Amino acid sequence: MKETRKPHADDKFCGISRLKLFLLALSLAFIGKTMTGAYLNSMYTQIEKQFNIPASLVGIINGSFEIGNLLLIAFVSYFGGKFHRPKIIALGCTVFAFGCLLTSFPHFLFGRYHIESSVSPQENSSVVSLCHANQSLTSLPTEEPSTECEKEPESLLWIFVMVGNLIRGMGETPVVPLGISYLEDFAKTENSPFYQGELTITPADVRWVGAWWLGILICALVNFLAGLPFWFLPRSLVKEGEISESEKTGKKEGVLLEGNEQKETKQSMYEIAKDFIPFLKALLRNPVYMLFIVISVLQFSAFIGMISFMPKYLEQQFGKSASDAIFLIGIYNLPIICLGYFFGGLFMKKFKINTYQAAHIACWVTFLDYLLYFSAFWTICDTSPVAGLTVSYEGIDQLSYAENTLLADCNRDCDCTLKVWDPVCANNGITYVSSCLAGCKASTGTGKSVVFENCTCVAAAEFPFQNTSAILGQCDKGGNCDKMLQYFLILQLVGSFIFSLAAMPGFMVLIRSLKPEEKSFGVGIHELAARVFAGIPSPVFFGALIDTTCMKWGTKSCGGEGACRIYDIVKYRWIYLGLPALLRGVSFIPGVITLFILKKKLKSERNVSLNAPVELQDKGQ
Repeated sequence: MKETRKPHADDKFCGISRLKLFLLALSLAFIGKTMTGAYLNSMYTQIEKQFNIPASLVGIINGSFEIGNLLLIAFVSYFGGKFHRPKIIALGCTVFAFGCLLTSFPHFLFGRYHIESSVSPQENSSVVSLCHANQSLTSLPTEEPSTECEKEPESLLWIFVMVGNLIRGMGETPVVPLGISYLEDFAKTENSPFYQGELTITPADVRWVGAWWLGILICALVNFLAGLPFWFLPRSLVKEGEISESEKTGKKEGVLLEGNEQKETKQSMYEIAKDFIPFLKALLRNPVYMLFIVISVLQFSAFIGMISFMPKYLEQQFGKSASDAIFLIGIYNLPIICLGYFFGGLFMKKFKINTYQAAHIACWVTFLDYLLYFSAFWTICDTSPVAGLTVSYEGIDQLSYAENTLLADCNRDCDCTLKVWDPVCANNGITYVSSCLAGCKASTGTGKSVVFENCTCVAAAEFPFQNTSAILGQCDKGGNCDKMLQYFLILQLVGSFIFSLAAMPGFMVLIRSLKPEEKSFGVGIHELAARVFAGIPSPVFFGALIDTTCMKWGTKSCGGEGACRIYDIVKYRWIYLGLPALLRGVSFIPGVITLFILKKKLKSERNVSLNAPVELQDKGQ
């Protein structure tokens, strides 16, 4: 029977328990990495626009974080547990911060961002692209890029973002497996779940690029500072409620730790690595552990795909600016997820839930969120009317991916380029790809205040307005769309809270399915599987599917295809909401199988405990 004692002075630093200090430092590290991940996910739409790249390439940049993690996760989770874990976590935080700095480099090398516009950079700012009727189409300027333009270096600066992401992934590697195993080793069993707890565009324009790099610099500082406390924490602690070796022998704890570290340092790499294969085999033969990995891969694939492209979805579906979309995600999602983790851990601690009960809670709470999720299919807005793409020039609904439908009788003689996205909103509520394609022959004002007049295509609409003018930018979605956005965000808030409540019970199933000596390695292999089969392919796959719904691509300054400007929102919605629904639905199959295995295991353990007194009595006779 284990001896219990009051906290010893050697366990404290400035009167605070060292385990509590580690928990605080780990919490800061988790906040730093989560804040950075959430921030970068919300900034990918800005990066896509700045570098004029498709969503599939954005998915690859996103997945590079998982690749960096993948390179080290197995090595760190196995060998890291045999060395000074706090110092390894500190090193990881420092590397993570360096990756953030590297990600921000393109801003300082890129120079001024050039907005895609039909206005020539050589023209005066007050001069706009208008319809010049009765001119031959053969007089159009060539749109072929020059040789000098193709050599511009800015087009490849997204590689810095990808490499920075990869380094971030390498730095994040030790935080989860070593941090969680450290807590599990030295915290009371019932406490561990609780502890883990001159512009012509506006920000609403799809071409707007904000200061995405600024937040990354802040994230770099936060992660660097979060790593500092780990350098000063001991390699090991006394488990809560147990007597330390220093109290038993009378020696100082520092002397004991130094002696132990010297002994372990003398071990050869062979002695450290000899259990690698047996541990791996034991994990592969653990049915609960393997099923949990399958569940995690399916759930993470859905989650990562959705969170990566949520800002873009809010922009395209509800007509929100990139900054508004990012702000709404932060307000409605992140705080409530933290609350869910906290209350999930608190619930596990207070009621001392066993593994079977934790699995039941995780399964059915997640299923409740899954049912609620389908309500999002009804929180939709009407497709924005864009002449030549989603409606005809007469205002009749139609969908077209072909470029030639941008031309009509009202603008056929206007010498308009079909490549540029420079939208204007007419008084009839229809958006036109450019003022030239709207047939506008005059303009007044400059910059954001310019008004286009005498627009022949506006007059050609099914319900023509006497005032055939247009202003810069796309038309608003309307008041009903704002209401639908509120419903969608409320559903997200409730769903995020319910889903995060299930996270801690689910994680406890993973931890308690492992033997004490397998925990660090087991958590690492779980992370490895999640990165390989979900974190890397999911954003790439989602991005590639989303690209197939693009109706109008932007144009790079050199003439190549840039980022998508407008999507077929109906197809986009079915991909964005439908694919995660499918993945999450399939994940309940291994979830139910896990419940049956744990139930059978619980029954066998009860039978053993009931038979034990009888066997002891027989031996006594």
